[in-house]
Amino acid sequence: MAPPDVVQIEEVEKPTPQGGDVLVKIHGSTVNRTDCGVRAAKPAILRMLLGLRKPRRTIIGTEFAGIVDALGGGVTSFKIGDRVFGYDERWFGAHAEYKSMRADGALAAIPPNVTYEQAAPGTEGSHYAIGFIRKAKIQKGQEVLVNGATGAIGSAAVQL
Repeated sequence: MAPPDVVQIEEVEKPTPQGGDVLVKIHGSTVNRTDCGVRAAKPAILRMLLGLRKPRRTIIGTEFAGIVDALGGGVTSFKIGDRVFGYDERWFGAHAEYKSMRADGALAAIPPNVTYEQAAPGTEGSHYAIGFIRKAKIQKGQEVLVNGATGAIGSAAVQL
């Protein structure tokens, strides 16, 4: 298990967006439960997905907010200069200066009255909450008790 002090700042090559991708210059990110679990490789089963001896992805981070810097071919849903926020637990990379991801992924425009710092942490809790709501097949009109509604997932579940 890697302790937190293994995290380092390094220079890496700026990603180039491929067809259907958006390159985001990141202005805000978070360190959340997923990032901590990935860094520590806990639970241990994560090593099967993330790398047995060393991480396959060296830049972690799932939540981010920033500005569209470049577009890959065929992207029409965003334009350069758009303020966006998103979530990417498959490829990570939100703890970098630039992140490339699918335009049709978990990426959306930031409302005009919301800052990067406010937008970035708004995705992981909502992502998990909606997944749990769908898995439980909760329907409109049902009453639901959300036990532990003070964290990111619980407070998002209450709102949803």
